[in-house]
Amino acid sequence: MEARATGKYMRISPQKVRRTIGAMKGQPVEAGLNQLKFMPQKASGIVEKILRSAIANADQRGDMDIDALMIKNIIVDEGPMLKRFRARARGRATRILKRTSHITVIVAEG
Repeated sequence: MEARATGKYMRISPQKVRRTIGAMKGQPVEAGLNQLKFMPQKASGIVEKILRSAIANADQRGDMDIDALMIKNIIVDEGPMLKRFRARARGRATRILKRTSHITVIVAEG
């Protein structure tokens, strides 16, 4: 059995989140939470919150042992971009893309 949690429209670039979650797949949940706690990146706090939500979802099912949970997969997809502009010289403008992420954490019994 598996449980999942999703965070949508997170205001962080998918590239930055993927760099943070690199080595967490396949680890026990406790080890993953420990790793995230000591990372200085903004993405670690966001992923930790979603991981804790997945653990709570597994606990709500009732038939899963939360002590034996493993991080089966973490999927980071690109969400819609907020398009802004920055004024430049001679009346020109350049586009700024403020990227968003959809983060899905899947946990399963080891």
